[in-house]
Amino acid sequence: MSPHRLGDLPSHHVTMTAVALPGLVISTEQGQLTGLGLEGFYRAGRRLLSRCRLRVAGREPLPLRARRAGADRVLFAGTLRTSSAPGPDPDVLVERARHADGTEWITLRSWATRPLRLPVEVALGTDMADLGSIAAGGAGPDLPAGVHGSGLRWSCPAGTASVTAVPPPDEALASAGLLRWECVLPPGGSTTIELRVRPDGAGPVRPVGRTAADPLAPAHATGDDPAATALLRTSIEDLRALLLRDPAHPADVHLAAGVPWRCGPAPAEALSAARMTLPLGTRLAAGTLRILARTQRRGSGPGCGLIPGPRRDTGPHLPPGCTGTEATLLFPVLLAEARRWGLGDQEARQLLPAAERCLTWLLATTGDGTYVRDPYPGGPARCETQAHAHRAALLGAELLDAFGRPGADALRQWAQRLREAFRRDFWIDDPAGGRPAAARTPDGRPLPQLTAAAVHLLDTGLLGAGTTAPGLLDPTRTGRLARLLGSPVMDSGWGLRGLAVNDTRYNPFGHRAGAVRVQETAIAVAGLAAAGHENEASSLLRGVLTAAGAFGHRLPEMYVGEQRTDASAPLPHPAACRPAATAAAAGVMLLTTLVGIRPDAPAATVTLRPLRCAPLGELGLTGLRVAGEPFSVRVSRLGMAMVEEAADGLRLGA
Repeated sequence: MSPHRLGDLPSHHVTMTAVALPGLVISTEQGQLTGLGLEGFYRAGRRLLSRCRLRVAGREPLPLRARRAGADRVLFAGTLRTSSAPGPDPDVLVERARHADGTEWITLRSWATRPLRLPVEVALGTDMADLGSIAAGGAGPDLPAGVHGSGLRWSCPAGTASVTAVPPPDEALASAGLLRWECVLPPGGSTTIELRVRPDGAGPVRPVGRTAADPLAPAHATGDDPAATALLRTSIEDLRALLLRDPAHPADVHLAAGVPWRCGPAPAEALSAARMTLPLGTRLAAGTLRILARTQRRGSGPGCGLIPGPRRDTGPHLPPGCTGTEATLLFPVLLAEARRWGLGDQEARQLLPAAERCLTWLLATTGDGTYVRDPYPGGPARCETQAHAHRAALLGAELLDAFGRPGADALRQWAQRLREAFRRDFWIDDPAGGRPAAARTPDGRPLPQLTAAAVHLLDTGLLGAGTTAPGLLDPTRTGRLARLLGSPVMDSGWGLRGLAVNDTRYNPFGHRAGAVRVQETAIAVAGLAAAGHENEASSLLRGVLTAAGAFGHRLPEMYVGEQRTDASAPLPHPAACRPAATAAAAGVMLLTTLVGIRPDAPAATVTLRPLRCAPLGELGLTGLRVAGEPFSVRVSRLGMAMVEEAADGLRLGA
C-alpha cells in the first residue's frame, strides 16, 4: 500500500463494493485485485484475500465495464484479442462475477472461428490484515502460501484462509501464489472457473437478508419519477446487506452502521435506522431492541438504565456528544412507535421493563434541573438532546398507559416543564425572527450557531391515531425554523447542510460543520411535512433524490455541502460509509413521508396525510407492512392518497 498521512483514509468511493455482512469485497473498476488500498475479500473485518490478478494467454484482459448487480455482487467485463488478423476486434470475452460471500466466477467466452487453447493464470496473495490496520496504513507484506487441496492456503497467528478452485487447477505454485489452467474453447464455446475464498473450516457467508428470516418487507415503488423506484430498491438491498445476527441469540438481528469503516454495532445508529424502516415491518425493530436491552446498565446508581454508546464528534462549536444518551432516549420511542406499526403486545410487554429503565434514567439524570445534559462534568444541554428527551417522555407515557404501568403522569409533567423552559431559554431573538440555540452551556449561555441538529425539534413522533405530539417549539417558531432550513443558508440544493453557510467555521467537507448528512435531511423532510411546510420539505427531498442519482442511488451517509449548480455534482465525504444504515433507511423514510402513513395498529386504524404538492408526481408504494400485513398505497399527481391493500379490519382514519 502506498504511504499516506496519519488521519488520511484510503479511498473507497471510487471502488466497487459488494456487501453481505460479515462478508465484504472491495474492488477497483479494473476488476483485478492488486492488494493496493482497501482491495480484497473480507470476512468479519479481516482481509482473507488481497490479490487476485487474472492473466489469459499471458495478458491481462482489457477492462470494459464494471457494475453492481445488487448490494452483494459486482460484475466486470473485459476482452482479449488472440487473432493475428488485422483490425481491433477482440475474440474473447472475459466476465468476472465477484460475490461478497467470498466467491468469484471467471468466465471465458470465445468468438473465434477456430478452437482456442488458452493458458489461464490467477496470482493470489494475502496479508490477513484487519481493516483498521489497512486504513491506518499498517498492512503487512504477503504471507507465504502453501498448496492445499485444489488451491492455496495461508496461515498466520490471526488465523488461516484458503482459496479453492473448481475445476481444480492443472498446476499450483505456492512459492509464486499461482494457480494455472489450460483451457480449450471451441468456436462459440465458454468455460467457467470458480474461486472460493474462505477462512479454514468456514462455509459461505449466509447473510440475514437472503434467508427466510429477512426482517424487511420486499417493498416496491412505482410512479412518475423513476428515481423513487431505484432509491427504494437500492435502499432495501443495502439494508439487507448490512444486517447482522446477535451471535448469542441468532434470531435477533440488527443493522451494522456502515461499510467499510463501521461494520459493527452502533446503538444510536441501529435504533435510528430501525425506526426509519418501520414501514417495512417491525421485526428489525424488535430484534434491535432486544439486543440493546441486553447491554443496558442494571443495578443502582446514576448510570442505571443507560444504554452504553461511544462519544461522537458534533462539530467545531461543541465537544463530542454521548451516543449512549441518544440511544437510551430512542429506545422507548422505537418501542412505542413499533407498537403503532404492528408490534404485538406480547413482544412489547417483554421489552417494556428495559424501556421503563430508560425512562427512569431520563427523569433521574435531570436531577433538580429541567434539561438533560451530556453525562460528563461541564457537559452542555444540547437542543437535539432535549428534543429526544421530550419525545421519549411523551411516547414513553403513552406506552406506560397502554400496559397499565405507573409513571406516565410524572413523564408528562416533566415534558410540560421542559417545553416551558425550552421556549424561554433556547430561543435566540433577532430582527429576522430568531432561531433556536444549538445548546446551552452549564452557566446558561446559549450557543447561537444554526446547525442541522435543529431538525430534531420538528421530529415529535407519533402520538395516537393521526395526531402528533406537541413540540418544543410553538407553531410560530416552528414556521421560523422551517424558513431557515429551507433557505440557501441551510439547503444546499443536495440536502441540508450540517452548519449554516454563513458561519465562520463552515466547511462544506466538515463532518458536522457543513456536509450534508442524509439522516438529518430525511428527518427534516418528515418533520417539515408533518408541520405543514411542504415547500421546504419538497425542496430538500428533491435535492436528496437528485444527489442519490449521482451516487447510483446508493447514498453515502454524508456528502459535501457546496451549493448545487447546473454543472455541479455532489462529492462524497472521504470518511463516509457507503452503504450506511442510516442513509439507506433514510431512503425508505423519504418516500414513505410523501404518503404520510400514520398507523395505530392497536386501534386498527391508519391515517394518510400525503404531501398535497406531490413533488414526485404520482407515486405508488406496494409491499409495506402495517399491523403485520401487506400494505399498499398510491398518491395521485393531485396529492390524493388511496389505500390499495391493507390488513383485514384495518380502518382508514380521518
